[in-house]
Amino acid sequence: MTDADGTARKPYILVVEDDEALLMMLRYNLEKLGYEVGVAEDGPSALAQVALRRPDLVLLDWMLPSLSGLDVCRRLREQEAMRTLPIIMLTARAGEADNIRGLDIGADDYVVKPCSIEALQARIRALLRRVPPADHTLRFADVTLDTVAHRAERNGRTLTLGPTEYRILEFFLRHPRQVFSREDLLQRVWERGVHVELRTVDVHIRRLRLTLNGPGEADIVRTVRAAGYALDDPRP
Repeated sequence: MTDADGTARKPYILVVEDDEALLMMLRYNLEKLGYEVGVAEDGPSALAQVALRRPDLVLLDWMLPSLSGLDVCRRLREQEAMRTLPIIMLTARAGEADNIRGLDIGADDYVVKPCSIEALQARIRALLRRVPPADHTLRFADVTLDTVAHRAERNGRTLTLGPTEYRILEFFLRHPRQVFSREDLLQRVWERGVHVELRTVDVHIRRLRLTLNGPGEADIVRTVRAAGYALDDPRP
């Protein structure tokens, strides 16, 4: 695959599997085959990772804790930007009815465990050939963000962002005009297991605004009283 500037890159696959041994085996073999691999052990983590970086393909276990693979697939397909995201359902459920259910929910392919890495590789190659590569440039109003080069601009002006401000902006760009509470942002942007005070979100939003809004530029980060924040069209 190539980026917008023609630079070759490895396809990025997100593997979602709660069996740690199988997860590590899949990661090892896929990386050996030349893929960049991300991992998630449950449904909420998978959705959070996809929100931060759109993969080229998701390898999704059916039976996951807290949120099933079917629910993850359904939620992804509800998002306009994820409707063409290739999803392979990987499961021990071999029944025809389960196969049909998975495909009806929105999976592109259905692989029954155990499966050889060669057979899985063939399915992955076939899907990646059929689906155009993801656009790694996010845009809203006059703001653009290249998720591969990690470069953000507004009106052609380079934005110098800290790591957390970058992740907040990327998350907002993937979900424009949607209001997220401080709790939502902590769960979706910050690393899991790291304790962060709610007021810390306000600090990073303030820093993002200082960088994002230059002289004469409208503030496109909207504060919604008692609700949270949104990336939104500037108000008159």
